[in-house]
Amino acid sequence: MLRITVKELAAEQRWILQGRLTENTVQELISSWRIARSHPAAKNRIVELDEVTAIDKSGEDVLSMMIAEGAGFVANGLYTRHLLQSLQARTSKSRNPD
Repeated sequence: MLRITVKELAAEQRWILQGRLTENTVQELISSWRIARSHPAAKNRIVELDEVTAIDKSGEDVLSMMIAEGAGFVANGLYTRHLLQSLQARTSKSRNPD
């Protein structure tokens, strides 16, 4: 199960994810993200991952998509921070191949 909460703040749109970011749950997140992206706002989109308990390959793919679209992230877990750094490096390399 994945719970998605979106808070509209003055300077940002904050996405709070809770639960499992896995193949069985990512479709709802992708759908919500695309709807939000189709209504562009002059706000930063921040994704909180502190309460995510599992991330599989499908979850990594969604996070990579969000990174490529300019999302910022909040993550306090060691594994989650390491995963985000790896995904950001991978996304950066795919945008700027040498």
